[in-house]
Amino acid sequence: MNSKMLLFVFVTLFLSVQKTHSCTNILVTKGASVDSATYLVYLNDGEWLYKLNQTPAKNHSKGDSLVYTSMTGIKSMVHQVPHTHAIIGFQMNEYQLAIGETTFLGREELWDKNKPLKYWELMELALLRAKTAREAIGVITSLVEQYGYGSEGESFSIADPNEAWILEMTGAGGAGGAIWVAMKVPNGMIAAHANRSRIGEFPLDDPENCIYSDNVISFAVEKGYYNPDGDEPFRFNNAYDPPTPKHIRYSESRVWSVYNRAAPSAGLTHKYSRGEGGEKEYPLFISPDKKLTLADVFSLVRDHYEDTEIDMTTGLAAGPFGNPNRIRPLSWEADSIVYSFERPISTYNTAFSFIAQLRGYLPDEIGGIAWFGVDDTYTSCYFPIYCCVTEISKPFSTGDINSYSRESAWWSFNFVSNFANIRYSYMIEDIRAVQMEVENIIISQQDSIETEALSMGEHERIEFLTAHSFKMGEMVHNRWVELGDKLITKYNDGYIKSDNNQIEERGYSSEWLNIISKKDGERYRIP
Repeated sequence: MNSKMLLFVFVTLFLSVQKTHSCTNILVTKGASVDSATYLVYLNDGEWLYKLNQTPAKNHSKGDSLVYTSMTGIKSMVHQVPHTHAIIGFQMNEYQLAIGETTFLGREELWDKNKPLKYWELMELALLRAKTAREAIGVITSLVEQYGYGSEGESFSIADPNEAWILEMTGAGGAGGAIWVAMKVPNGMIAAHANRSRIGEFPLDDPENCIYSDNVISFAVEKGYYNPDGDEPFRFNNAYDPPTPKHIRYSESRVWSVYNRAAPSAGLTHKYSRGEGGEKEYPLFISPDKKLTLADVFSLVRDHYEDTEIDMTTGLAAGPFGNPNRIRPLSWEADSIVYSFERPISTYNTAFSFIAQLRGYLPDEIGGIAWFGVDDTYTSCYFPIYCCVTEISKPFSTGDINSYSRESAWWSFNFVSNFANIRYSYMIEDIRAVQMEVENIIISQQDSIETEALSMGEHERIEFLTAHSFKMGEMVHNRWVELGDKLITKYNDGYIKSDNNQIEERGYSSEWLNIISKKDGERYRIP
């Protein structure tokens, strides 16, 4: 993908995500995982078709520069470095460095649209230029200091095999540079963020675990965001992303979902995210009740608050077939009262997601995997892309959002998830069965594939892992094309076909029919 096309794609991403501020991130430190891997989870939610690409490592001539264009069309030159690393998309590089993000918007007056570097460009530049999470933070913060920051408030997840960090950043409203703070996730703990700044108080004298811009507090004082003479300590999120009930509900419910399932013993409730008074906000980090497996991490990103008081598969809005998907906009007003559906982690508005598995005890080309999937995490299927690959399987690197094609993985997965809305409670069982079968097959092969790769030289190993990743991508895509064909055949015209192709009538549930009887019974009553 050339630079102009890449810019267009990322601008499309920006505009899509900007409408809904929709992404979810999870960080799992190596001390919190069964396999001593660091995990980074990134869900990118927005209506766009993402074409995954691979960029090879490259040497550059002295004096080379890059051109970036601000949101207002101003072009700026950014210096090039002598060598850039190989990267997959804007998610991971060849040294097992991975990056994700969620947008929190924050104070819109600080968003300087005349500055050139937007968050997705900073993510890509960090992967091209850094080898570790700390180096990536240095790349991002030094670039915005030199050239300015052209995006709204952003929370970055940055991880390598040894460390996981949250970097939160906002513009300076035309003053140049950016305002930021970064905190390391303590080993043995996990963290989550979802479209709200989550760093509150932070230590000012612990550079091993927390670093920040020199003006992070003074700028807030200058702007009137913080009163140093008051009783409250300085909190980054309160100063630069002041909470509102609507914002908290949209964002913090997802954080609660992750923490509630990973650490139920903590006793966290959904009351804070619902705006109920007297409840403390959720901690920035939490210790899971048990160390997490790869499958556990997969499970954390698949959730509609099932089996909780805000289960989206129940209630009138879920319809007759327990459908958790809600058509946007999620909020509305009636009789001067504002209402809102829940915003779950799993949504059919997801463009793509990936789970970075980072293992420092293996060579980089084996240790780093981007488990990649497109569309809704609940109905998607993750397959491994090793960080050394030189080619991406075609279904995941092709497609046009304005033209349906079975050759595109994005469209194949979208067809399945959208078709399931017709009769969700039935079809989701078929989809999840295939999802579990395929993912279990892939995970069960992982040890043998990697053992074989370890016996090879580096060049042969890269070719071998590229071929394996390519094959898994093709296999996952083909299975979802077949699944879509099966669903439309099995659930045709309101009937359900049995395994021996006998047509069965399975109507609405008794609970739903009782609702109809009570709400509109006279319309259907037989005298």
